[in-house]
Amino acid sequence: MGLFDGMLGGVVGAAMVGVVNHVLEQNGGVQGVVNQFEKQGFGSTVRSWVGTGPNQPITADQIHQVLGSNAVQELAAKAGLSVPELTAKLSQLLPAALDKLTPGGVIPKA
Repeated sequence: MGLFDGMLGGVVGAAMVGVVNHVLEQNGGVQGVVNQFEKQGFGSTVRSWVGTGPNQPITADQIHQVLGSNAVQELAAKAGLSVPELTAKLSQLLPAALDKLTPGGVIPKA
């Protein structure tokens, strides 16, 4: 699948690895996801996921806002979930995944 499968498997579970990988791939990797959240006004939130301190929470609605309706609907269909189920899972999993993918608060080079 994607570059981060091994790193993410233990964090997000096998069923959601593909979804998280797709989010990363569609947004240009970790840095692209960070940029997308910053553009939508969630810079301090996403930087907490990358940093070494506690991860700030994000809501399912905020995930939907950042990723956009088309992307969320596509991901939900691929995962066999409803949009609310998918965004709820991503609101929990994406912070943990980005935290795991940025050890020491360093974003990997794409």
